[in-house]
Amino acid sequence: MSDSIQKWLPGVALCLIICRWSGAQTGTATLYDISLDSLSAHIAFLGSDALAGRSTGTQGSELAAHYIAYILRKCQIAPFGDDNTYFQPIPMHGSTPLPSSKLSFYCSDQVCPLALAEDYVLYKSGAQTFVPNPTPLYFVGYGIAAPEFDYNDYADIDVNGKIVVYLSGEPPSDDPAYFNGSFPSIYSYAESKERMAIARGARGSILIPNPQEEMKTGWADWRRGFLFEDVVLAYSVAGHLSLALNPKAARKIFSHAEYSFEQVLEMSRTHALLSFPLNGAVSFRGEFKQREFLAKNVLGWIEGSHPRRKNEYLILSAHYDHLGIGQAVDGDSIYNGVGDNAIGVAGLLEIARLIKRQPQKPERSVIFLFTTGEEKGLLGATFYLDHAPVPHYKTVANINIDGLAMFDEFKEVVGVGADLSSLGSILQGVIEKMALKLAPIPIEFTATESFSRSDQMAFAAAGIPAILIMEGPSYLRLTREEGIRRMIEWSMERYHTPFDDLSQPIFLPATRQHCRIIYAFANRILEMEETPEWIPGTPYINARLQSIAKKR
Repeated sequence: MSDSIQKWLPGVALCLIICRWSGAQTGTATLYDISLDSLSAHIAFLGSDALAGRSTGTQGSELAAHYIAYILRKCQIAPFGDDNTYFQPIPMHGSTPLPSSKLSFYCSDQVCPLALAEDYVLYKSGAQTFVPNPTPLYFVGYGIAAPEFDYNDYADIDVNGKIVVYLSGEPPSDDPAYFNGSFPSIYSYAESKERMAIARGARGSILIPNPQEEMKTGWADWRRGFLFEDVVLAYSVAGHLSLALNPKAARKIFSHAEYSFEQVLEMSRTHALLSFPLNGAVSFRGEFKQREFLAKNVLGWIEGSHPRRKNEYLILSAHYDHLGIGQAVDGDSIYNGVGDNAIGVAGLLEIARLIKRQPQKPERSVIFLFTTGEEKGLLGATFYLDHAPVPHYKTVANINIDGLAMFDEFKEVVGVGADLSSLGSILQGVIEKMALKLAPIPIEFTATESFSRSDQMAFAAAGIPAILIMEGPSYLRLTREEGIRRMIEWSMERYHTPFDDLSQPIFLPATRQHCRIIYAFANRILEMEETPEWIPGTPYINARLQSIAKKR
């Protein structure tokens, strides 16, 4: 196939899907309701192989952004990006490590090279990771300092200028008052461990996935997500060496230490983990494929009708990016991201259409924000908040959409973050009128459905009350056990794999129900007199108070 024909293919696909979407709008039955045809058309385009997984800064991502803008324009939703366009350009830096990168372990007179992908993967990529000279290693247990639990892996040790090594996870606990019991606390996150290491002057950090907890599916599956391009905002503060080490390779760096890796794992099992020097050093000379590029958020808005409240804003958001092209699984290398998050974008486009079509304009203004770079670390949402076209203190709330129901219609709604602000009680009032119940996050998913795992976290950190609305596992046609099983299977077999594609079954009436709930919830916030507030004692109140005081 010639290059010229290949260049035309995405445009042809766009025209075909636009025609399909336009045809879905001819009937009157869906003018004031979520259209199944429209949902199907949007999902089919955004999740197609033609967009190659919509990785940030790629042709597929660019095409997705223009498709979203086209639909907003057809719905007569005004642009809210830069220079009266639908786009907010974002300068980004991309870096991909090359196999020629050299990580070396030094012990006594021996130098042991470690291979990228086989022995280690990089959390961070780029020039800031260089460690040209052998730098001492220090094992620091779980790499955690948690004074509220009287726990400190860094007690009475000096890691300044060293590279710290730690296990994934945190101290085992059956007590909910100690490290959140059987569910992970924030201290278990790799990002938290990195920040602690940097705060103590460490030159770098190495995480070892605990074979007792993390390696049930094997290193090959665990590493897969790390082989994509590392993307950061162009103005991000430089990082440091941060990598994950295959437990098989980890045995090498403990070979001359006071304790072996097997002894360390036994200490972990018996709650007796110690910190100690590893009597070795590492150096890293990375080689990278790097690029500078502009990505795009897509923004539209509807101005409110109330003389005063039109200057207050509700943000409805959904990320349109996914992982792109990655390591092939069963011959498929396109990570389409249909459930994460083509379906969420499709839902937000339909909700935007309905809000624009409703006979009475909303009293508050509403911004429809389609972010890029969510999969790379909430980059699009972070950039929006750093360069927000409206003040944070005038933004009353964020409703984020990251995934929508696909299995079956449901009887329960889960508000991720509902316990943090009055958005929880507002949501409960809305869904009770729809004969639905507000349920907690299922105990099986407390670890994975965390408030911090999607764009709502960026808004919360800026002080804006935020929530992610999910379906609960109580379905109309499935038992709770069947619903939980399907959720687990999807998470294990499709999430962030090439199998989250258009071949999977999607029950669109469930997706429509989910959209109706978000639409009703959004309208309630747009019309109510009072504004959502953080519940006293939650960690985001101070950011809210600061934005109000500074009128930022």
